[in-house]
Amino acid sequence: MITTERYTADKLEEWNGFVALAKNGTFLIDRRFMDYHSDRFTDFSIMFYDEKNRLVALLPANREGDSVCSHRGLTYGGLVMGDCLRSTTVIEVFEAMNNYLKKEGVREVIYKPTPWIYHSQPSEEDLYALFRCTDFHIVARELSTTVNLRHPLPMMHLRRRHMGKAQKAGVEVNWSDDFKAFWEILDANLLHRYDVHPVHSLNEITLLANKFPDNIRLCLAMCQGEAIAGTVLFITSTTIHVQYISASAKGKDVGALDLLFSFLINYYSDKKSFFDFGKSTEDMGRYLNEGLIFQKEGFGGRGVCYDTYEWRL
Repeated sequence: MITTERYTADKLEEWNGFVALAKNGTFLIDRRFMDYHSDRFTDFSIMFYDEKNRLVALLPANREGDSVCSHRGLTYGGLVMGDCLRSTTVIEVFEAMNNYLKKEGVREVIYKPTPWIYHSQPSEEDLYALFRCTDFHIVARELSTTVNLRHPLPMMHLRRRHMGKAQKAGVEVNWSDDFKAFWEILDANLLHRYDVHPVHSLNEITLLANKFPDNIRLCLAMCQGEAIAGTVLFITSTTIHVQYISASAKGKDVGALDLLFSFLINYYSDKKSFFDFGKSTEDMGRYLNEGLIFQKEGFGGRGVCYDTYEWRL
């Protein structure tokens, strides 16, 4: 029998300890990451225990009216499962979750499972449980572009040509902790193109990078001592995820990002399994930015879907 408990701050160490060993847990589910923006969300995370009172699964979530959502502050946030959790137990977890949410007055669930490239072991039992225990439908399908670092496809000639241009211009790629220099480029580009700021403020990304120095890294392309392009990486046990990409006008002109990503793909080729450039879709996946995905596919990346499911209780 599965029992449920709402997450509370006194369970922080138990939560984080479970995430660290889970077969589909990443540092994004660590409460030190989740709680940096706790003032923006009403947390409704759930912990699931078996008949021996052993923690077997977690759901990072927040509540919005009569809906419970995989945590809106995270790119993904489906059921986090331990290595020993079997398929039949996952079905029981979903049944217990639905019963618990009904008692709490929840009418709708919005669920974002963790994409398979972030699994340290196969972890799609939750997708089968969705089929068995809910009347779900898919409300969003975002398309990301991912390089298989173990079996990479060749880069397109255009990308290689831009790399050569950057090298001739004297561009050098280095690891850095100068988030301020990169944020100036990123913020200016986002304001100009979309009239928005980055999801994370400079203070927030600096705070998170200090808390997770092995998981959040900045790489810059420099030319004559000036930062002209860069990327912020979110690093998990299996995958490098590109969280932010940006280049100045000069960086774009000399192909700095091509050289930067060539460096990173080579650097991680024997360290990780996947290099995920992130999504190229908008409007819940209904619009595909063909120019953007063309650039990412030029590095040998191919498609991985980030899905969002919804069901009524």
